[in-house]
Amino acid sequence: MVRTENLVFEYDKRDEEGNVIGKSRAIDEVNIDVEAGQFIAILGHNGSGKSTFAKHINAILVPTEGTMWVNGRNTKEPQELWKVRQSAGMVFQNPDNQIIGTVVEEDVGFGPENLGVPTEKIWQRVEDSLKAVGMIEYRHHSPNKLSGGQKQRVAIAGVIAMRPKCIVLDEPTAMLDPNGRKEVLRTVQELRKAEKITVILITHYMEEVIDADKVFVMDHGHVVMEGTPREIFSRVDELKKYRLDVPQVTMLADEIRKRGLDIPAGILRKEELVEALCQLKSNI
Repeated sequence: MVRTENLVFEYDKRDEEGNVIGKSRAIDEVNIDVEAGQFIAILGHNGSGKSTFAKHINAILVPTEGTMWVNGRNTKEPQELWKVRQSAGMVFQNPDNQIIGTVVEEDVGFGPENLGVPTEKIWQRVEDSLKAVGMIEYRHHSPNKLSGGQKQRVAIAGVIAMRPKCIVLDEPTAMLDPNGRKEVLRTVQELRKAEKITVILITHYMEEVIDADKVFVMDHGHVVMEGTPREIFSRVDELKKYRLDVPQVTMLADEIRKRGLDIPAGILRKEELVEALCQLKSNI
């Protein structure tokens, strides 16, 4: 679904007068492969390049060097731009920047209308998409009266209505409270399973990635770690070096291991830790 080969993105550095004084690399020779239907998480602190990478998937940005393919199409090719953006939909951090309609159903229908979908099919897509994210009863509401989590679900419905093969979520829960975060992620996971959509989640919340098929960690434009969530979170000290936290239960399990108790590395859930400790007790 998504493949990069030595992807590089540079932007101009400017002085106070706006004159170009050099170049800065935000992405530095990144190679990533994402299979169709996978749930991929990309982690990194602010300035690591993860959001810049996300914008390449939808061809908002195009590579300075190297290549990115989305659904087999080269994002650098102008004639492929329309197909790339049909294949990959973006959900941004702030839903207010993405919602433009004064009524929820009109906002969700905006994308399909731009794609030239016939009117009767647009309304069917709007209904299906709002049902999928649990917002059908709000179809006639103003988005301004919704909570942050509800707005984000409307933004996701707007992307789903365009029938993309891949959804890229660029820190979609950064402005939400814990309940809103759970609500949005649950919606995305249910959609992925029901529609077989590829999901690429850009985040710095560690708890959001424990169900991912694969995790990539970025730092200063490079991919510095990759593996399953268990493989990544078993390297607690290395993650700290890249200024990243780990789930609290993983941190606790790591501290217990360092105190000499023989429990598995990379514990991701409370239930796993309880089971490991009970197993330890039964072996004494």
